[in-house]
Amino acid sequence: MLNEDKIKVMNKLAMYEKTEGKKYLPVSRYYRSDYIGLALIKNFFLVTIGYVLVVAAVGVYFGDFLMDNIHKMDLVRIGTYLAIGYGIALVAYSLLTYIEYTVRYHKAKKSVRNYYQELTRLEKMYNREERRSEEVRSGRRNSG
Repeated sequence: MLNEDKIKVMNKLAMYEKTEGKKYLPVSRYYRSDYIGLALIKNFFLVTIGYVLVVAAVGVYFGDFLMDNIHKMDLVRIGTYLAIGYGIALVAYSLLTYIEYTVRYHKAKKSVRNYYQELTRLEKMYNREERRSEEVRSGRRNSG
């Protein structure tokens, strides 16, 4: 026997799993600190690679000038500026990453909470249906 409410809930759950669920269900498997920590580790490596690439590109662009004037430059000061710039870039991007992934985590948790509420609702429907069928079976046996 088909139950229209049960079919609607199952369809809603299946649609969630195919759309938002692909993005949010994996997030729900992490603790908040782990999810954000992994994002910050990934951010560290990406910022480091990006900063090195930008510095290398600037170095290549001004290569002739650098080769002609390298003996006149204060390399310690340039190194200090590069390190400070890297630190500022890392802190800025880490702060943005922390904010973004905190918001993502809370959105995912809220969405998955609604998903689990619907799953619980479906489970209750199945349990009610099972109890009814058991009552019908036991009623037939007792009356026969």
